[in-house]
Amino acid sequence: MSWYLPGLEYADEATGTTWRVNRAWFDRRPGDYVLEVQDQGQAGAVRGGYLRHGRFELVPLDDPELPALRAEAEQGELVAYRPHRRAVVRAGGCYIKIFRPGQAIASAERCAHVDILLGAVGTFTTPSILHSSEDVIVFSTVQGPTLYELCVDDSTASDESFGCAWEKWSRSWVAQLSAPHDGAARSVLNSLPLRSAEVEAADLWRCVNRWLRHFENVPEMSRQCSALRAAAEDVTKNLLRTAPDPLAWSHGDLHGKQIIAAEDRSPLGLLDFDEGAQAEAALDLANMDVRLEVHRRRNQMSSARYRTAHNQVLAVAKELHVSPDRFHAYTDTLWLREALTPLPGRLARATAILDERAKRYQTTEA
Repeated sequence: MSWYLPGLEYADEATGTTWRVNRAWFDRRPGDYVLEVQDQGQAGAVRGGYLRHGRFELVPLDDPELPALRAEAEQGELVAYRPHRRAVVRAGGCYIKIFRPGQAIASAERCAHVDILLGAVGTFTTPSILHSSEDVIVFSTVQGPTLYELCVDDSTASDESFGCAWEKWSRSWVAQLSAPHDGAARSVLNSLPLRSAEVEAADLWRCVNRWLRHFENVPEMSRQCSALRAAAEDVTKNLLRTAPDPLAWSHGDLHGKQIIAAEDRSPLGLLDFDEGAQAEAALDLANMDVRLEVHRRRNQMSSARYRTAHNQVLAVAKELHVSPDRFHAYTDTLWLREALTPLPGRLARATAILDERAKRYQTTEA
């Protein structure tokens, strides 16, 4: 049998609905998975699912870890859901984020802190909190297409408009990270979690070990386990071998879906600050760059638009004096994380890319 997901589509025998897997996470038992799935006949709406003992079943909306989910899901359309962890509902004029009880309080505080950091520069606008409780935050919407939508849909904007949107992000990100901090902003920055190279390496190995626990006792996966372990050792060694760049504010999960392309002179929108931290600027830029290359390799965006966006990421790195070694090291960590995703083809593609990159570095150094 395949110890990865045996397919991306599953039928619900009770309703006859066919669900397609959007995202997947390892469950506790090897061979079992927790899923985010989408109804093939209904664009946008998602549900949670399990694949256990090779059998697919939906997760009930009465999620015991997210007691507010069912009531909030009735307000609109469930658009993101990691079962037992977090969910997002799109409703009329707002987005509703559902957490485990108590976790929304810290998230609301992080949003308030980010408003202080971003407000001093004015290059980005953020959603307003319309209502919050211990397990729910209701956010206002920020109008406009995301940079991701501009990447994958050529009809959304002309090539010129696309280039202008990415150039605007480039200028805005440089301005944000280059701005001096006053007392309040400095206090906020110092209160954020530290996501140093050592922290990143430790977290990466936790993810690798979780993957290995899932597969290391499967004889037919022995070659892949050895290859992944060797790749993880190389990537973390490279991450720690050179001196780090200075720490700055980090979004922590920066990619095209988090950035709203505003029109005219309006600031860009920026979303989702739950992973905010103090980190090297290379962390966010590597995340942006890897996501772009993933889209290109999946044929979700043209090569020309990929080059436009990729060159803007590199321009930001140059303006912020990001060391090329640090940018490459963080990019490798992101490709390794891509290899750890339990979806068909991810491991082979990501490890092949890491091999290509390692050979390129060796040639350059020689």
